[in-house]
Amino acid sequence: MSYLNVEAYDRYVYENELKNFLPTNFIDFHVHAFRSDYERYGVVSKNKVSWVSMIASEMTVEQLNDTLAQLFPENHVTPLIFGCTGRNLQQTNDYIYKVGKEFNYPTLYRTDYLTSGEEMEAEILKGGYLGIKPYLTNRPAYIPAAETRIFDFVTHEQLRVLDKHGWILMLHIPRNGRLKDPVNLVQLMEIEQKYPNIKLIIAHIGRAYAKEDIGNAFDLIGKGENTYFDFTANLCDDAIKACIEAVGTKKLIYGTDLPYALMRMYRIVENGEYINIVRRGEYGDITNVPHMRETDEKDVTLMIYEQIKALKRCAIDMKLTDTQIEDIMNNNAQRLIDAVRG
Repeated sequence: MSYLNVEAYDRYVYENELKNFLPTNFIDFHVHAFRSDYERYGVVSKNKVSWVSMIASEMTVEQLNDTLAQLFPENHVTPLIFGCTGRNLQQTNDYIYKVGKEFNYPTLYRTDYLTSGEEMEAEILKGGYLGIKPYLTNRPAYIPAAETRIFDFVTHEQLRVLDKHGWILMLHIPRNGRLKDPVNLVQLMEIEQKYPNIKLIIAHIGRAYAKEDIGNAFDLIGKGENTYFDFTANLCDDAIKACIEAVGTKKLIYGTDLPYALMRMYRIVENGEYINIVRRGEYGDITNVPHMRETDEKDVTLMIYEQIKALKRCAIDMKLTDTQIEDIMNNNAQRLIDAVRG
């Protein structure tokens, strides 16, 4: 049974808006693969349901392969995979190691703040991972989510090892201020300056999902030779354009956040806050779910398509060339993979 329900409108969007824009081959540099029976792990909020938790309970590599084949029937997509946030690290890392080898997919190792540099180094070398994907839920339990700093879940010991080898750090930054948060910016600058060999990928363009989230970030960060941004789950034209204007098309990378990018939605911004517009009843009762609102519209496609549509709008407005689009969708990620693998 298919994991994905592709509707007629999805086919219309792919055929008429995306197919001729996309390169034949591209890389999705931000994909979660995991099973639903893996144990919960990390600091989980008991007071709030996030929209992410409502989309998918698992994505096995078989489901992933089927999904990509259905979404992009005339393209070949290579995913970079890593475990899921909030799931047992050992179980997810073991799974990523197994399926990464089986399907020859690039992989990242999941860590928390207790993972020693020595342990991390040994596991990455043994497993052939390209680097790490930490997450703020893997912080000490006494730190509130809103007060979490980058160095609460990525330690300097870990950073020294990453810098030594020139490995990837894919970083989902914390804090309610997102990309413009001053603590985030200071610590990102410290990573760039103190650990210049790390391939630093600031995921989701620093979670700048609205223009108001950007602030003066690009005056301060993105200066390092090895600093990149992915626009995973980011549908904000202003953020994508600001990133390209600041760092160029060779420092922006395509990623989706599958399976969460299978949300059927489109996005608006009100008062500096993003809102995912979903079909009425699609995800049950969303009364108290932040960033969600219902519509009676029927023709609503998937986030993964909406994200590519956002890039296409930016490409048209900024007059990007086919080569620049291929850099964003494929070449930049491939160069990173090649650089780490040597």
